[in-house]
Amino acid sequence: MSGESSDRTAMITGASRGLGLALARTLAEDGWTLIIDARTEEALESARAELSRYTHVIAISGDVTDPEHREDLAEAAREVGGVDALVNNASILGPSPQPDLLDYPLDTFEQVYRNNVISPLALIQALNNELKPQARIINVTSDAAVEPYEGWGGYGSSKAALEQLSNILAAENPGLRVYRVDPGDMRTQMQQEAFPDEDISDRPLPEESVPGFIELLTGDLPSGRYEARELAARVGTTAADS
Repeated sequence: MSGESSDRTAMITGASRGLGLALARTLAEDGWTLIIDARTEEALESARAELSRYTHVIAISGDVTDPEHREDLAEAAREVGGVDALVNNASILGPSPQPDLLDYPLDTFEQVYRNNVISPLALIQALNNELKPQARIINVTSDAAVEPYEGWGGYGSSKAALEQLSNILAAENPGLRVYRVDPGDMRTQMQQEAFPDEDISDRPLPEESVPGFIELLTGDLPSGRYEARELAARVGTTAADS
């Protein structure tokens, strides 16, 4: 079984589960060529096997904080003729349960920033020559970037930094579409780690956020900050009224 042929290529980090995998599934079914990564080789291979039923998939396991891994991803992008979209989805939460800032281990704090802020920029830099004209860059963020939730000082402030990085990147590169996207609360492993003692079965599945991402990847919206589910609802309402 295969989707419609497409000359579009997307790179998605952290694509072996959760939002990354849900987005990859939709793009694969639409025929996008995919370059995906994740830290765990076994989980990534499982995702590759599933997605390959629909489209061409290049799966490269590794950590986005590793320069050699980023170069491997860039080389894959060169081999397929460049990318139309980069989705910086891979990130880490930090300690679970999350500590207050006055008790936050600084070495771990630095690791959170290395994963959530520095690595997305480093990957964009590595792909600079492989980004097609009008390429879309989506940096996945969070409402914790703008709301002062207690205990979210590490993760939330790293996402706030990623948001401003995205904002400036868009200003400096008007030929690109740079989106910072809040997917909303989701029923994912990271969400469970954030609330280890809670039942998160009432959270929406990642699939409910995907239509908002698709609108950004295929529509004509300007660079900016978007809430994925709000955008999906808006697009759905517009479609129903047309």
